[in-house]
Amino acid sequence: MLKITPVKNQGKSALCWAYAMLATIETEHLMRGDSVHLSADYVTRSMFREQAQRYYLTQGSRKFTQRGMASGLLHLISSYGLLAYDIYREPLVNIPVLERKLAHTCDIAIAQRAGWMSTEQRISHILDQTLGYLPRAQFMFSAQYTPHQFARSVCRENEYKAITSFTHHPFYTSFVLEVPDNIYQDTFLNLPLDSMMSVIERTVRSGHPVCWEGDISEPGFCFEQGVARLKNQPHTITQTLRQQAFETFRTTDDHCMTIVGLAHDSKGNKFFICKNSWGTDNPFNGLMYVSYNYIKLKTIAIWVPTPL
Repeated sequence: MLKITPVKNQGKSALCWAYAMLATIETEHLMRGDSVHLSADYVTRSMFREQAQRYYLTQGSRKFTQRGMASGLLHLISSYGLLAYDIYREPLVNIPVLERKLAHTCDIAIAQRAGWMSTEQRISHILDQTLGYLPRAQFMFSAQYTPHQFARSVCRENEYKAITSFTHHPFYTSFVLEVPDNIYQDTFLNLPLDSMMSVIERTVRSGHPVCWEGDISEPGFCFEQGVARLKNQPHTITQTLRQQAFETFRTTDDHCMTIVGLAHDSKGNKFFICKNSWGTDNPFNGLMYVSYNYIKLKTIAIWVPTPL
């Protein structure tokens, strides 16, 4: 199994995509021998500040949302940078309550025609009180980093490639994936199913993590047991079955995790070891053993380090 930072708990939030992509970046650096631990709270702050401005300027037509994809995390850190976990973290924040408070504040400002500068001050005050005040400086390894400098040091532009596998677009081309959480309208390289699965295995075997987004609505997905496997499905998962599940909305963009290892059971069935963000209260301290066929059928997209 690859090296990981401690398993986090996203609480009542829907920010799995941020936690999973941060965990992917962390593991990528740990496997290089670097010590990297990243702040999800700073990303949350950046996201809500961006959404507050959009909500205010569109007079409430562009709503707040916690939903997103791993690509969204890459956009946020490119725009706003990153802070280290130990420098900016606030435990037990109720993110849905924070979201509602920010929207209410914007609604009042819209009614008052307060202007964005005044509204931003109100938003920043709420974020300071809830997530914590931003540090004046960030020191890492005896050097001072701005958030943007730190972000560039741990994740360069275009470091991760987004991949999917569906038949409604030509293979080996890139397209904007039509799922609700693709807020930034990101493009994904479309590969045949077997090729996508080979990329996942090859990436992990070569010592790199994979950020995974997929569907967890199957009855065989059980965090409490730490296992996800398919029930009442054919033994062989085909490209056609996968496409049918996507087009009938039985495979949707539910959840993100980080694939950090490979395993098999006593019968030789293959599993992927996934780092989740629901705390550590399961038999594997928060990790999940997800069957090969589950990943094959229920994957929406993956992100792998380039040029893998």
